[in-house]
Amino acid sequence: MSAPRVAIVGGGIIGLAIGWRLRQRGIDDLVVLDSGEPGAWHVAAGMLAPGGESAFEQPALARLLEASNERWPAFAAELGVDVGFDTTGTLGLAMTADDQAEAARFWTPPLLRPSELREREPALSPRVRAGVYAPAERQVDPRKVVAALRERLADRIVAKRVEDLAEVDADVVVVAAGCDTARLTGLPVRPVKGQLLRLRGEPGLLRHVLSATVDGREVYLVPRADGEILVGATQEERTDHAVTAGAVHELLHAALDLVPGLAEFELIETTVGHRPGTPDNAPLLGWLAPNDITDLSGLSGVALSGAASPGAGDRLVIVAAGHHRNGVLLTPITADLIAGLVADGHQDPLLEKFAPGRF
Repeated sequence: MSAPRVAIVGGGIIGLAIGWRLRQRGIDDLVVLDSGEPGAWHVAAGMLAPGGESAFEQPALARLLEASNERWPAFAAELGVDVGFDTTGTLGLAMTADDQAEAARFWTPPLLRPSELREREPALSPRVRAGVYAPAERQVDPRKVVAALRERLADRIVAKRVEDLAEVDADVVVVAAGCDTARLTGLPVRPVKGQLLRLRGEPGLLRHVLSATVDGREVYLVPRADGEILVGATQEERTDHAVTAGAVHELLHAALDLVPGLAEFELIETTVGHRPGTPDNAPLLGWLAPNDITDLSGLSGVALSGAASPGAGDRLVIVAAGHHRNGVLLTPITADLIAGLVADGHQDPLLEKFAPGRF
């Protein structure tokens, strides 16, 4: 029995990771259709932080985030090149009493006093009131991850913008097209605009990722080993690609209040991306429509019915999209779960709460 012919629509971090895992499982009749437009990964800072408000409100999402975070060390090591994976941890910080009251909902004790925080990060402003250390939170450079994945799949990537799933010749189509998933499947995936800044200066000013509330403004600072520091990010229910003066001002204001020494850094990039959000801000993972297919091993060249998108024709369609702010963090678990679904027909229990059919 031959393996199915698989096409992945979307050459971002999610689609490429799925393709890589499928090849490792022996599926060679595989193509990744890449529109050439950088996705949210191109803007993402690469914070691997499974906590936060979305996880706090959704236990199933929290479990998925934790499971993926646990897989990141092995995933990064398997890539075999430097992808900026760093385990120094994150400092959660609050500048004022009001900031502390807001942030404390998501903090895990013990609280660190200002003096303890500055022992870890001497560049912090003396105004910082309190904070916590999260050693399990890590970071990675998404641009380096995508470059590594593209190298491993170089002979399977085809430059093509898919206008309709009906034009895709495959037994199984995996839609990992970010915000474009809405156009291709009709699912409610919306673009959530984010603006991010990149600064560059002497390496070593910061060691930890900083996730802070500064006079009511949310900001994070992600240091890279080469002296680059990412400052982000806005969250706007907008579809435009404009870098706005107001957003740059708010991000820089918060960052400089938190770490005054950044005033000497060069502003090297302002960038905009769109996170693929869903109505509940949890990902869409699994068959596009319910079906009872459990064994895909003999599908090559066979016309199929079952899960199908509008205009997709007779083929099976799987969705891996709508990751919102957690696309980089959820890359390893998404790749494993979707590859298992395609290669083995294995419906992992983790997928249950994220089925596209919930909408």
